[in-house]
This record gives sequence, C-alpha cells and structure tokens, in this order.
Amino acid sequence: MTTTSNTVSAAVSPQCACDEGDQIAHEPEAITQAEADGWHGGASPSAAPFLEEARSLASSAVGGSGLRDRGSGPDAGERPSAARAVTASAAPDTSTATGMVYALGLLGYDFGSEARRDSFKQLMPPSNQLPANPYDSRQMVDYLANNLAEARSLIWTLNIELTPVYAIEPVGAFARDVYEVLRAMLAGEILAETDPDFIQRVSIPGLLTGRTVRLFSGQVVPVIEPVNTRGMYGWKTNSLIDSALNLSAGSKSDSALDGVIRLTLDGFLNRVYYDLRNLGRTSHDRALNFAVTNAFQVATTFSDALVAGMQLDEISVEKSPFCRMDSDCWDVKLKFFDPENSNRAKRIYRFTVDVSDLIPVTMGEVRSWTSAD
Repeated sequence: MTTTSNTVSAAVSPQCACDEGDQIAHEPEAITQAEADGWHGGASPSAAPFLEEARSLASSAVGGSGLRDRGSGPDAGERPSAARAVTASAAPDTSTATGMVYALGLLGYDFGSEARRDSFKQLMPPSNQLPANPYDSRQMVDYLANNLAEARSLIWTLNIELTPVYAIEPVGAFARDVYEVLRAMLAGEILAETDPDFIQRVSIPGLLTGRTVRLFSGQVVPVIEPVNTRGMYGWKTNSLIDSALNLSAGSKSDSALDGVIRLTLDGFLNRVYYDLRNLGRTSHDRALNFAVTNAFQVATTFSDALVAGMQLDEISVEKSPFCRMDSDCWDVKLKFFDPENSNRAKRIYRFTVDVSDLIPVTMGEVRSWTSAD
C-alpha cells in the first residue's frame, strides 16, 4: 500500500520541469509505469481502484486548463495555442522599480499623518494676524525660510496636475542644498503668473529607490532621491519668452512681432507641458523631457521658426543609430508648420540627447531642414 500511495501522489502533483505539452504526454505513461511497478512490487490487486482514480484526476486536471489529452480527440497531440495562454489583466506594478528618473511637474508637499500636520500648526507662527495654516504654501515658504531643517519633516511631492507621482527625499551631504532649492521652487510657484520669476514647471532628476511612502490621502507613491542640485530647474516661462524676444528681434523692437513670438512660444511650452507628460522613467521619456523643456535652448535655436509664426506640429524620439561608447543616445525631432499656409514646407529640427547619466546632455549641434510631410 505504501507504493500505491506514492504513485497516487506523483500522479496528482507531477513535478516536471518540461513544458505543458510534454507534461501532458508523459503523465499517462508515468501512471502506467507506476502501475506496472506497483504490480511487480507485490502490491495488492486492491490498489487498482486507486490507480484508476489517479489517472482520472490527472486527466481532469489537464482538461480543466482548457488543454486536450494527446490520447483523445481529432486534435490529439496539438500544443496549446497563444489564444489559450493566460495573460495578465493589468500592467505590473512598477512602484518598487529602480533606475534613473528625469521627471517634470509641479512641486508640492504632504504631511503623511494628522499628527505631523498638527505639529507644524503648533510650531508655525501666525501670519498677518491669521492663525497658522500648514496648508497655506505662502506661510509654509516663510516658515521654512527661517527653519529650513523643518523641510525634512515634510513629504515633498512631484505632481502631474493635481496627482502626486513621486515623493522626493533628499539624502547625503547635499541634502540641505536640495531642500533649499525645493523651498525656492515652491516660492516661485505661488507667485502671480505675470511675475518674471513665476515658475510654471520644475524638473527633478533622481534615483528610484524601490521604496514607497503613504501620503495623507492614503495614496502610495514611489520615492526618488536627488543626488544633488544638478538638473533641478524651475522653468520661468515669462523670462524664457522675454529671452526669445530679445534674441529674435535683436536691438530692434517690433510690438507686432513680439506678440507673435510670445504667442507661439507660449503655445509651444503649453504643448510640451500638457500634451507630452510622462513619468520620466524610460530612456525615451527622459530624452523627451530633457529636450523639449530646455526652453532657453529652444528659444534660441528655433527663433527663426518662431519669428515666422510657425507652430509645433509634432515631437518624435527615436533611438540614435550612432552613439559614443557607454552611452544611451536618442534623436529628438521637432516639426513646425505654418498654421496660415498648409502648402508651406514644414521645418524640422533634430538634436541628440544622451541619457546614460542622471543628468541628460545634448550632443553636437542642432540640425534643421525643410520637409513636405
């Protein structure tokens, strides 16, 4: 009976490293061989019902997965098709992934818990005869200006629109410098939109840690660590537009031309910020984020297209066919068109971005040509 019991266990739970098709073919043979061994080993004839039950269980287990036994049906011996394969219902969770990030968005902060929020409310002084309000960004900026060490007690977040996508956690010898930059960026975001120092977007390079943090709302976001302040920029749209106007018009001032350039560049920046948003994790997205948000370079390089009143048509990012050793190079192409004349040739600008390091860099000069498409 001991031999029979072992045979049943092997039939129900076969330990096979082969694929499903081979496993199906071998199971009936394994049972038959085990049965023969059982009879030769002196097992009692009463073991036959157990062997028959084991064969039935193995057959039903195979049939339950939607596959056919090789020994029956016209399609005997056919391997399972791709349509029968089990597929995931959703993309895998990458919140614990590691790697480099170059992300764009708006800066924010969170408390994580009611106790942490109340501790700030207790420590912050009243502002303009108003009670302390930790949710008021202006009061928080003023408080951190004199108490920068308190910035570590906040959960700094990078938001796309109103949704936090990363928690920013500076570490290392330059953590204080990073916190100072974060405070300055937050101060620029709360300025009036007409202010020259108004910050519309920020760029944050960092390393994915594989850790997550729970926000006050209950949302869990991955944590990124900025190594230092390199690559952390607050894009001041008004200043960038003024720079483009000065470079394009030179010493001559033309109010009509200024209005055209301002409208065109503002539309370009809005298209970049709102239509091409991503998490900045892949090499493709990091190249795109770095290239199209380097707005000062855009303003100086595409000044002729801006002066002509051309608008951004599309942006494409492709793997570069040529690259230096130990680099990850991508070609970024920006296509401009004339919205008032569809027969006019489109203008294409191409430049290469290397994203192998934490801070992407441009390679070579920007090249341009015209195209009918």
